[in-house]
Amino acid sequence: MAGSRTPKRQGKIGLEWFSILLLLALWQVISMLVQHRLFPSPIVVFIEVYDLAREGLLFPDLAKTLSRAAAAFVVAMVAGIVIGSVLGRFRSLDGLFGNWVLIGLNIPAIVVAITFYIWFGLTEFALIIAVVVNKAPLVSVAMREGVRDLDYGLSELAHVYRVSFWQRVQKFIVPQLMPYVLTAARTGLSLIWKIVLVFEVLGSDGGVGFRIGLFFQHFDMKGILAYTVAFMAVVILFEYGVLRRLEHRVLGWRPAQS
Repeated sequence: MAGSRTPKRQGKIGLEWFSILLLLALWQVISMLVQHRLFPSPIVVFIEVYDLAREGLLFPDLAKTLSRAAAAFVVAMVAGIVIGSVLGRFRSLDGLFGNWVLIGLNIPAIVVAITFYIWFGLTEFALIIAVVVNKAPLVSVAMREGVRDLDYGLSELAHVYRVSFWQRVQKFIVPQLMPYVLTAARTGLSLIWKIVLVFEVLGSDGGVGFRIGLFFQHFDMKGILAYTVAFMAVVILFEYGVLRRLEHRVLGWRPAQS
């Protein structure tokens, strides 16, 4: 069964990578038709990526942004999982604090960023905590639904057979919650990348967003697209190198979709 799924999975990955090449080809064709400095071709942008890396700008900025995103991601996931699990398990607490989560989901990110920058200044702490405040509610909602959908009959069965608490968590609860955790992780991470960049544009001492803000002031599309391409390359590598592998390992038992 697993062997029959492997060619399908490989074919799907092949199509996904081909779609990236197709996008680059489309970009090249449009740039040739437009022929304007504000719409550089992918070849020009890739040369700019190389030049920025050689000048020592690209990799330090990428590292700074990725470290901020990683810190915010970990804190938002931990906080969101704890809050969502508690709200999903106790309906009275969900009734009391559910609107807090709703408000957190709908407060504009720009308002949160400006507020924390005013309170704490243009600091790393202000940037990271503002991202956490924006994204933890999203994780909480996913985990709340996951806890509500738990099959408590399995827990009762485990209790009858005197399965220890930690074995019940490991064998029954965690496997049921992992799809929700992975969904929250992928969705939250995709939004955290964007929010961190916006906050860096508003005020920071470096990073991809900070550098893009400088390029914007000079209408330097080559630089903007070069940083965008480099950042997207990191995101795609993380998706295929980490998230997809983790998803396949944790959820590989589920039947493959045709």
